[in-house]
Amino acid sequence: MNARQLEIFRAIMRSGTLTSAAQLLNVSQPAISKVLRHLEDQLGYKLFERVGGRLHPTAEAQLLFINADRVFREIETVRDLAIRIRERRIGLLRIGASAPPSFAVLPATLAAFRKRHPGVKVILRTLPAEELAEKILVGDIDLGLTMSSIRVPMVQAELLMTTRVVALMQEDSPLARKAVITPADLADQVLISYGSHADVGVPLDAAFDRVGMPRTIGIEISLAISALPLVQAGLGVALVDGLLPWTRFPGVTVRPFEPRVLMSLSLVTSGTRPASRFVRDISDDIRAAIAALPADATAPSVATSRSDRSRARRT
Repeated sequence: MNARQLEIFRAIMRSGTLTSAAQLLNVSQPAISKVLRHLEDQLGYKLFERVGGRLHPTAEAQLLFINADRVFREIETVRDLAIRIRERRIGLLRIGASAPPSFAVLPATLAAFRKRHPGVKVILRTLPAEELAEKILVGDIDLGLTMSSIRVPMVQAELLMTTRVVALMQEDSPLARKAVITPADLADQVLISYGSHADVGVPLDAAFDRVGMPRTIGIEISLAISALPLVQAGLGVALVDGLLPWTRFPGVTVRPFEPRVLMSLSLVTSGTRPASRFVRDISDDIRAAIAALPADATAPSVATSRSDRSRARRT
């Protein structure tokens, strides 16, 4: 028994006559009769009794039809799915991102993307840079956004923007009255910040060394968002990236840190697999969202002009 035989059998059961089944499948009535006879010969039992010029399904045919109908309904579902995928009405997009771009960039990005692709399911995972690169390599995610360097073969990282390091403090801190925060201002503060092994750790250490101060970390963090509850609880002053929209959180104040130390945001994709149409599409949305960020969230870089060019292409 093959799929064509089942299709013809199902058409006969649903239409009631060989002629109607032939019209339904756009084939000749003799061709339908031939396939039905061959099917009955293969099965070794009758599927229809011919009484008064009409076909009456046998009990065996009724049993067979239940499963044949289910199979073809599933095939029709798959066919409909394939058409909707072709028309870009549904799909899947898997994103890995650190906390700063998840807060600052992805809301506007996904709003624009889903307006055009409401049927696309988006899976968003918060991942450290090492795990993000690994999942890009094995194909578990389609693209990533990270504030850390990616130095993994076969993984591509495109610089999108830079942002400066800022000081985060309680809103009633005496330091909140200052326009900028320097290493000297932090001499008597418990410092909450990234360790020296982090990408930004070396330039931060250098900023303190230039004024003859060690960067003594009281509470070391690996994720910027981890500093928020610590600062809110009065445990210290944090030096963290300026991309996170810190002013949205209650009880804290943010000030620029001098000398200026920059952190980079990169778009990470596979270097071995071609990007899907959804990856290419949302990449433009990411660049547009970055171009629309407040000026104090970004620092001048080559990525700014690249984003402007991308936005111009879309308009």
